Amino acid sequence: MTGKLFVIGLGPGNYDQITPQAHKAVADAKYFYGYKPYIDRLALKKHQVAVASDNREELARAKEALAKAAAGETAAVVSGGDPGVFGMAAAICEAIENGPSEWRSIDVEIIPGVTAMLAVAARIGAPLGHDFCGISLSDNLKPWELIELRLLAAAGAGFVIAIYNPISKARPWQLGRALEIVSAILPPQTPVIFGRAAGRIDERIVTYPLAEAKAEYADMATCVIIGTPDTRIVERPGRPPLVYATRFSRCPSS
Repeated sequence: MTGKLFVIGLGPGNYDQITPQAHKAVADAKYFYGYKPYIDRLALKKHQVAVASDNREELARAKEALAKAAAGETAAVVSGGDPGVFGMAAAICEAIENGPSEWRSIDVEIIPGVTAMLAVAARIGAPLGHDFCGISLSDNLKPWELIELRLLAAAGAGFVIAIYNPISKARPWQLGRALEIVSAILPPQTPVIFGRAAGRIDERIVTYPLAEAKAEYADMATCVIIGTPDTRIVERPGRPPLVYATRFSRCPSS
């Protein structure tokens, strides 16, 4: 008898931003697989079992959870943010495609969550109010040359760019290089938002013009949003400024 597998998005870390659908899935599952900081967010009951692992073990984690569901259990894989945005949903689909045929019969339910770029955007205004894209700077699964091409294409086409995985101890130089790349296309006053831990007690969200943006303003808990020439900043006396994307866009060359 085949069990069930939930793939759950836990949001950016604020308990209030976990959806009721996600809460219900957590209550229904018995076995939980995920990166330890995400597992630690869960208040599991005595009958529930947590299996924590490192953040580079996505495929192994997916296979272990699928095997548990194939054995008839109700399992869950948890992701921060949304599992379909640089999260575990793709790893689950990949494992099913390349795994035993019985895994295709498992009831898989993917539970969406609030992802980092949405949480940061909501805290500062509406910087994603027009066309935008998300790019991860991690080159663990794709070559850096491809990341550079995508940054050039996105900035040149006038997309707001939300950058995930901007910097780490193993990758201290990549965000600086990304800022150099977009600086060759975008004007120096283009707003750049550094949104760290949006919605949590250690939240820090600041905006700099591109000419003053520096890689050291970010860490792995930061989502960086690079605006366009059409991104606006509204100053407000006694209140934080609002950053928003205008509803009308121009061609980059105009």
